[in-house]
Amino acid sequence: MHCCRTSCGIDQGMPIIALVGNKGGAGKTTLTMNLAAALARRGSTVVLDADPQGSALQWRAISGDANALPAVIDATSELEPTAREVAAQHSHLVIDCPPSVNAIQTHAALRISDLALIPVQPSPVDLWATVHISHAIERAREKNPRLCGLLIINQIEARTTLSSLVREALAELELPVAATAIRRRAIYRTSALEGKSVLEMGRRGAVAASEVDQLINEVMAL
Repeated sequence: MHCCRTSCGIDQGMPIIALVGNKGGAGKTTLTMNLAAALARRGSTVVLDADPQGSALQWRAISGDANALPAVIDATSELEPTAREVAAQHSHLVIDCPPSVNAIQTHAALRISDLALIPVQPSPVDLWATVHISHAIERAREKNPRLCGLLIINQIEARTTLSSLVREALAELELPVAATAIRRRAIYRTSALEGKSVLEMGRRGAVAASEVDQLINEVMAL
């Protein structure tokens, strides 16, 4: 899939980003909340929790600081009208989808999004699941031609054989792969327990915050 400003509509501000997965445990909600927190520093940002598990809502609920994270709205039903209304009022909208490409919420998100970000852990099972996502995005582009997909290597561990091979394996898919990979770091779990993003974790979260910002810069430059 070719991904550029002209084909993806990113020159319009790219207000709607969907985090899409096809299995649990890929770190989708963690990436959602941290990317949204980083985007909020660049413009007003809202998260739509379209996953019936409601993890993004729970994350926001335990935050003791009303300004630490963007607002999170339950969007498990009426996703499309809610997304269009919210997107018209904010700079960025991030949708946390269910961990299935067959979920009705995922289908709805792909119909209205400008960009689908797909976190992929370096494991064979995750790679197999990603093939289905690639096909789903291609089908969604028939009705939403501005949609772009971008694979993100997530929770990668340095100096492991599998981690070194995952980028090569993903290159076989039709979707581009982000140059920025997100490392497996304990601070991501710690920040979730505290209802924060890594950007609010001070020196403990500085390295993680830097890689999140790097990914945001890459996404915004598409």
